[in-house]
Amino acid sequence: MATGQGDEEYSNTSLLNKPLDSDGIKLARKHDDGNKLSICNKLCYAVGGAPYQITGCALGFFLQIYLLDVAQLDPFYASIILFGGRAWDAVTDPTVGFLVSRSPWTRFGRMLPWILLSTPLAVVAYFLIWYVPPFEDSKVIWYLFFYCLFQTLQTCFHVPYSALTMFITSDQKERDSATAYRMTVEVLGTVVGTAIQGQIVGRANAPCLPGPAEFAAALNNSSLSVALNDSGPVISLEDTRAAYMIASGVICAIYVLCALVLFFGVREKKDSCRPRSEPVSFFQGIKLVMGHGPYAKLVMVFLFTSLGFMLLEGNFALFCSSTLGFRNDFQNILLVIMLSATLAIPFWQWFLTRFGKKTAVYAGSLSVVPFMILVVCLKSNLIVTYIVSFAAGVGVAAAFLLPWSMLPDVVDDFQVQNPNSTGHEALFYSFYVFFTKFASGVSLGISTLSLDFAGYISRGCSQPEEVHITLKVLVSGAPVALILVGLVILYFYPIDEERRQGNRKLLQEQRDNETDSETDSTELAIIT
Repeated sequence: MATGQGDEEYSNTSLLNKPLDSDGIKLARKHDDGNKLSICNKLCYAVGGAPYQITGCALGFFLQIYLLDVAQLDPFYASIILFGGRAWDAVTDPTVGFLVSRSPWTRFGRMLPWILLSTPLAVVAYFLIWYVPPFEDSKVIWYLFFYCLFQTLQTCFHVPYSALTMFITSDQKERDSATAYRMTVEVLGTVVGTAIQGQIVGRANAPCLPGPAEFAAALNNSSLSVALNDSGPVISLEDTRAAYMIASGVICAIYVLCALVLFFGVREKKDSCRPRSEPVSFFQGIKLVMGHGPYAKLVMVFLFTSLGFMLLEGNFALFCSSTLGFRNDFQNILLVIMLSATLAIPFWQWFLTRFGKKTAVYAGSLSVVPFMILVVCLKSNLIVTYIVSFAAGVGVAAAFLLPWSMLPDVVDDFQVQNPNSTGHEALFYSFYVFFTKFASGVSLGISTLSLDFAGYISRGCSQPEEVHITLKVLVSGAPVALILVGLVILYFYPIDEERRQGNRKLLQEQRDNETDSETDSTELAIIT
C-alpha cells in the first residue's frame, strides 16, 4: 500500500551511478526501439482527445448562457443543473475508473472497447442537451437528466482514453511526445468547439429585450424610440434554438469520427504495463491512489488551478456580452483565445523539456494573471480586448498541457514505490478527470447562483451594476486567487527532473528483470 512517505526515503543515486554492460545496453536499445510510436500512431491517439475538449468547450462557454437566455430558465434552476451535472461525476468518475481497472483484456485491449461502446449513446445525450422540450413544467428535469447522462457516458470515454497513455508505450519520452500531440489536438479541439458553437449560434443570436431603463430612455430619445418599435425582420428565439441544435449536430458528427479514428488507429500494448496485482475493492482503490503523497499534491494543484480557469471560461461569454457590451462579438473573442492557445502549445512543450515541468507550470499559470486583471480594469474597447485575449491564450495553453504531462510521472513514481501493486492506472486518471469536472461544476454552479443573487435579467439589454461587479470578480479576482493557491501547493510537489529520470530507469530495470524471469521459466519448462 502507498504511504505517501516515499518523498523522504527515495534515493536513486546508486541507480544513476550503476554501470551498464554491453548486453544491457543492447537490450535497452532493443526495448526502446520496440516502444517507438510513429507519427501516425501519435496523431490517431491525439485525435481521440478532441471530443472531450470540443463538447467541454461548448458546454463550458455556452451552456450557462443557453440555459438563461435561450431555454429561459430561472438562474437558480440553471445553477442546480450546472452543479448537479458535474457533481454527478463524484460517483461516475471513480466508479468508471474502478470498473476499467477491473476490465479483462480483450483482443482490442482494455481501454478501447469502453471508448467504442460509449460513443453512440454519448452523442445522443449531448444532442438532447441543446434541445428545448415543448413543455415548461419539466424542463429542469429534462436538462438535468440528459446533462447527467452525458457526463456519465463521456466519463466512460475519457477515463479509459486518459489511461490509454500508459498502454500505448512504456517509454517515458514517447509518452511525453504523445501527450504533446494530444494537447495540441485538444486545444485545437477547443478552437473547433468555439468556432462551431460560437459562429453558428452567433449568426442567429436573438436580440436582447429592453428593460425599464431602455423604455425610460426611449421616452426622451426619439431615435431610440423608433429603434425599439422597429417592426423590421429580426432573428427570433426559435431561430436561435435551431442554431444551437445545428451546432450540436455538427459536434456530434465530429465526436463519432474522432472515436473511430482512435479505435482503428491505435493499438494497446499489453507489455507496456506490468501485470496487474490482485484486484482491490473500490474503497481500497481510493485509499491506494490518494495515499500516494505526490499524487495527492498534484491533484490539489490541479483542482485549484482548474477551478480558476473554469471560472474564467464559464463566465467570459457573459462578461463580454453584458459588461463589455460586445454581445455580437463575444464568440470571436473566445475564438481568438483558443487560436492563441493552439499556437502556444509547441512553445510550452519546448519550455517544459528545457526547464522542467514544475517551472513550466509556474511560468504558464502566472503568465495569464496580468491579463485577467487587465481585462476588467480597462474601459470597454474591442481592439484592446482582442489583444488582451490573444495574450491570455498563451497562458490558457499552459493550463491545458502542463498538468496532464505530469500525471504519467506520478503513476511511474507510485509503481516504483509500490512494486507489488500494479495495474491501477485507470484509478489515477479517473480521479484526475473527476477533479477537473468537479471544479467545472463548482465554478458553474457558484457563478450562476451568484448572478441570481445579483439580479441577472435573462436576455436583458442591460444588467444591474451588481451583475457587472459579480462578473468582474468571477473572471478576474476569484480565478487569480485560486491559481495562486494552486501554485503555493505546487511548491511542495516532490517529483523533479532528477527523480523522474530515476523512476524511469528503475521501472525499465524492473521490466527487464520480469522479462528475464519469464524467459528463464519458459526455458526451464521446455527442458523439463
